[in-house]
Amino acid sequence: MAEMESYPRTYSKYTLEAVNLLGEQIRISRRERRWTQADLAERAGVGVRTVNRVENGDARVTLGTVFELAALTGVILFHADRERLSLDLDRARARSALLGRVRRRNDEVDDDF
Repeated sequence: MAEMESYPRTYSKYTLEAVNLLGEQIRISRRERRWTQADLAERAGVGVRTVNRVENGDARVTLGTVFELAALTGVILFHADRERLSLDLDRARARSALLGRVRRRNDEVDDDF
């Protein structure tokens, strides 16, 4: 299913560089395994076009798809050790719970310059 947006989306330079770096890392790792884009697409359950978009730094591809391609090719996103990843996730969830919910403030913004 193609992802369609009804408005143009802009990304910061940092985001675009990070997405491009991750795409290149996935491409390199795929090639080191001697997989074609079709091989990786089949393993991930996506189309070749999606793999191509990821490798070319398209920021509009879903995060889950990008992470799955990274995992399949062995690109380490956080920690190679799954236990450490689980511990970090537990810590992050505990911290998030302590911070509580953020509610929208009803203060009017004075933007009259």
